[in-house]
Amino acid sequence: MTGRILVVDDVATNRIVMKVKLAAACYAVDHADCGAEALASARAMQPDLILLDVMMPDMSGLDVCRQLKADPATADIPVILVTALRDHASKMAGLEAGADDFLTKPVDEAALLARVRSLLRARDTVRELRHRGEEGVTLGMAEAAEGFRHRDRPGRIALVAPGPKGAVLWKTALDDRKVGEVSVLPRENALTAFWAEDAEAPDVFVVAADLTHRNEGLRLISDLRSRPGTRHAATIVILPEGDSERAAVALDLGASDILHDPFDPQELAIRIRAQMNRKRQADRLRDSVRHGLELAITDSLTGLYNRRYGLYRLDCMLEAPGEEVAVMLLDLDHFKAINDRYGHASGDRVLKSVAERLQAALRPGDLLARIGGEEFLVALPRTNAADACACAERLRHAVGGRPFRLRQEGLSVAVTLSVGMAIAAAGPANRACGEDLLAQADSALFGAKADGRDQVSLAVGRMA
Repeated sequence: MTGRILVVDDVATNRIVMKVKLAAACYAVDHADCGAEALASARAMQPDLILLDVMMPDMSGLDVCRQLKADPATADIPVILVTALRDHASKMAGLEAGADDFLTKPVDEAALLARVRSLLRARDTVRELRHRGEEGVTLGMAEAAEGFRHRDRPGRIALVAPGPKGAVLWKTALDDRKVGEVSVLPRENALTAFWAEDAEAPDVFVVAADLTHRNEGLRLISDLRSRPGTRHAATIVILPEGDSERAAVALDLGASDILHDPFDPQELAIRIRAQMNRKRQADRLRDSVRHGLELAITDSLTGLYNRRYGLYRLDCMLEAPGEEVAVMLLDLDHFKAINDRYGHASGDRVLKSVAERLQAALRPGDLLARIGGEEFLVALPRTNAADACACAERLRHAVGGRPFRLRQEGLSVAVTLSVGMAIAAAGPANRACGEDLLAQADSALFGAKADGRDQVSLAVGRMA
């Protein structure tokens, strides 16, 4: 089964008909015959989607929807209101109650199943992101989503309308609704202006199904979904009145929502706000996951890569075709004395400053990781022995060339650096691995320490 759906209707025949349609599409179906049972079942079973009748004997479906959306345990469950009511006021009341869509009986089966597929895809995305974020919290790798990017800025809405006149009408209709920053966007700019993944793309695209040519807007939706900069944006497709066949196509192509022209500006505004909220929730979850992954591979004190990820990157360097890879182990001399004399807070300040100086002395493609208390790993791709030795001396002088200021007023401390280095040939044909090369560099570091510290020692021989 691809999803569990709760059907809520006080008429048994309606429940049976809906169950037959959904079961034929391989959905698992549960049912409830009143609002109270619907609320209890939603909390207990956590269905993937709820089909909810509006007219019920104990309470209105609108009240049920409001309670579902107010309860954190059920707020994320998509709700489709299904009713015989056809007036516009009832539809607006349903959307304002938090429903994701409002369908009138008799329900068009193709449109219903397309909407179900669309909402379940969105639900699965949020569920997967939340699951990854919760795993990060469990492992101590993440923090609350509060405070992530874009939290306070106004939403951006781009209108891709059929011609300048239509664009002006759409924008005028939305400007009074305070949904965010509304702009008109030519079709070609929608594909070229936001290509990069870090582009400041609109949060919501409102696109006419037919632009210069029939179905051109539907093709645009597909293109937006495939581009890195716009794939996470919400999309609302405006279709001609009564075009239920292409409504199903639009949803299956990736549209977040659909609306038929001529539309009520207030309804469009409600749907834009709903999509904006859903998109921002996904953005926060995505940021939380990204932040957790960053914490998993970085050292919390210095912000450098940690040992595990540093060795992984080193192995990748050794596998890639190239000339040679130089590996250095850097150790701060007599660092324990700093902690003992000035305290660990001062020692941490020195370590962070050392990391900054080392980073500034390396090329963008070089690897720098903190692998122990006062030990650092440096790996230089495509670097011969002479250039590696010059770099090692540069790093040694970057650390030892001037003292480090401590937290205590007027106090500073001089720190020197010992470096052990090994060189290996890179490429799939060679058998060098990061751990072995690190062991060679460690042996050379031991020699540098034994010979008086504050110097560079190169391991004898090279790994092939």
